[in-house]
Amino acid sequence: MKKLAAILFVSIAVAGVARAQDRDWKTSNGDAQRSAWVRSDAKISKETMQKPGFQFLWKMKLKNSPRQLNSLMPPATLDRLIGYRGFRMLGFVAGSSDQLFTIDTDLGRMEWEKRLNSSAPVGPGTLACPGGITTGVARPVLTTIPALAGGGGRGRNTPAKSAVGEPGQGGVTLANVRPNPPPGAGGGGVNPMLVQPTRANPANPPGGQLGAGPFLVFALASDGMLHSLHMSNGADYEPPMKFLPPGANANGLIVTDQYAYAVTEGACGGVANGVWAVDLISKEVKSFKANIAGSTGMAFGGDGTIYVVTGGSGDHPNSLVALDPKTLAVKASFGGSMEFSSSPVIFSYKDKTLLAATTKNGSVHLFDTSNLKAPLFSSPSSSKDFAPRALASWQDESGGRWILAPTVGWVSRPRTASKARSSRGRSSNRTARRRCNQAGLRATWFRR
Repeated sequence: MKKLAAILFVSIAVAGVARAQDRDWKTSNGDAQRSAWVRSDAKISKETMQKPGFQFLWKMKLKNSPRQLNSLMPPATLDRLIGYRGFRMLGFVAGSSDQLFTIDTDLGRMEWEKRLNSSAPVGPGTLACPGGITTGVARPVLTTIPALAGGGGRGRNTPAKSAVGEPGQGGVTLANVRPNPPPGAGGGGVNPMLVQPTRANPANPPGGQLGAGPFLVFALASDGMLHSLHMSNGADYEPPMKFLPPGANANGLIVTDQYAYAVTEGACGGVANGVWAVDLISKEVKSFKANIAGSTGMAFGGDGTIYVVTGGSGDHPNSLVALDPKTLAVKASFGGSMEFSSSPVIFSYKDKTLLAATTKNGSVHLFDTSNLKAPLFSSPSSSKDFAPRALASWQDESGGRWILAPTVGWVSRPRTASKARSSRGRSSNRTARRRCNQAGLRATWFRR
């Protein structure tokens, strides 16, 4: 459920979420695998959270009109923006009334705001089909599954400050702050999002403010038009392109390579439910029709394969489906008997790429993405009320892999998610599960 009131609250925790090993929060659940995992952060750890300093910082009321239960979407972020004020962090927020807001999260100040021109009719909508913007701002993201981070991370520890040179030595230039590497340097392969494209690609525009990197944000307006905007000032990079029919209830907007993807649900505005993709260069739109389960859309394997799960009706019911990222053709599938409830989450474990998703009978199912013939593991059914729409996953220092999901019900004694982490052994594992249940959370644990 999106926020009910048009008030944005920011704390040290929110700012810290994005500052993880050069990894911003670019799309729903943070990354293309929908892991919702901050792998490393310079300021947030078990030790620092036990010290004073975790506190409320500021709040800002945004000019947005709610549509039913929709108001403000979860933000995308950019951590180390280099400008004449030094390093700054920006949060990009979409509002239900076709409003975009970009906020300097260090200073609690509006950087720019913009209303997207939309031809969609404005009406009260319904709970299932509220109208307006229904999915958050997205920044281009890689589908590669990142390696596990170690140490304290490289997140920025300090707020914005000036980048002025020493007296008599002139001002600091971009070359001083981030010199360009020599051709072929860098090791570990070339990041395709940072390579000058051979043709115009909105996901990787040439001559961006800081070079050839992906310095755009993308927003899906209520009339189905996809907007590509310069993150520095909100100016259009190119005219909006047709993506979805008007009135669609979309979620999980994600931009990767030269494509943008989204999931539609509820048959809102007469729009078919399913996965939609638009080629940002040719503007060609493709779709895969099915009742997609979950709230964060599709998840991507490291090779770019798209994975979605479906509910109990329509085409491909009760299935886990692998799709080709360019054609949306079915590559592989499993199903027929499981009514899935959550979007999948994907992660590396040992030498495998695994996928987890929940079903409405209260089970968590684990699959090997290289072979979808049967689950590797299915947890026992727990409750028919256990039907989360999204999951999170992380790996602890001992090598244990965790999957975290919300449960239904009120919490009498809330506990922090960090206390749900088990170190070693069955006793600590049972304790962690008990604490998760008390906190309205459910953890499933895998260990080497």
